[in-house]
Amino acid sequence: MAWDVEGTKRRIQEAALAEFSQFGAAGTTIDRIAKRAEVNRERVYKYYGDKAVLFSKVVRYELDKLAEDVPLRQVAGPDDLADFAGLSFDYLKEHPDVARLVLWEGLADTGAVQDEAERTGLYVGKARAVAEAQRAGLIDSSIAPAHLVFLLIALAVQWWATPQMARMLATGQDDDSPARRREAVVQAARRLTAVGS
Repeated sequence: MAWDVEGTKRRIQEAALAEFSQFGAAGTTIDRIAKRAEVNRERVYKYYGDKAVLFSKVVRYELDKLAEDVPLRQVAGPDDLADFAGLSFDYLKEHPDVARLVLWEGLADTGAVQDEAERTGLYVGKARAVAEAQRAGLIDSSIAPAHLVFLLIALAVQWWATPQMARMLATGQDDDSPARRREAVVQAARRLTAVGS
């Protein structure tokens, strides 16, 4: 019987995502990843090298999927940015591990990311689209394009990266459903980007 290399790699990546998003890179072990993936730990090392390389590959893979599923290439007005924020919220609702994974990466930030130059491309294009819309007067230009993109992403991410805070803030609220949260994200994005806001 032939060894299913791609299936094994997929199981390792899925196990690594679950472990890294729960415990961070520092708190995760290759042994736990291997056990969860139901593979020998040597397979993890063979396919991915050390834990830092595996962490970087998992983060990159997940962010590439997010960028593909929630693109921001052109901005015709505030509605496009509100849609981007709403779709980002939807994606993270379905993939909350991604928000936690990026939060763990930030907590361990040393000032450099293994594949930072390549990953920067995921964000630069978004900031460029915002800058073009600002120059054309289609959206508010009082916030720098990169800062605006960061704020829009943060609107969507924080619900899933810090669910305990969202839960505590919602104490006593009648409706704190994901739909209501999404509505708040979309409204905030629209108001943040409207001309004259």
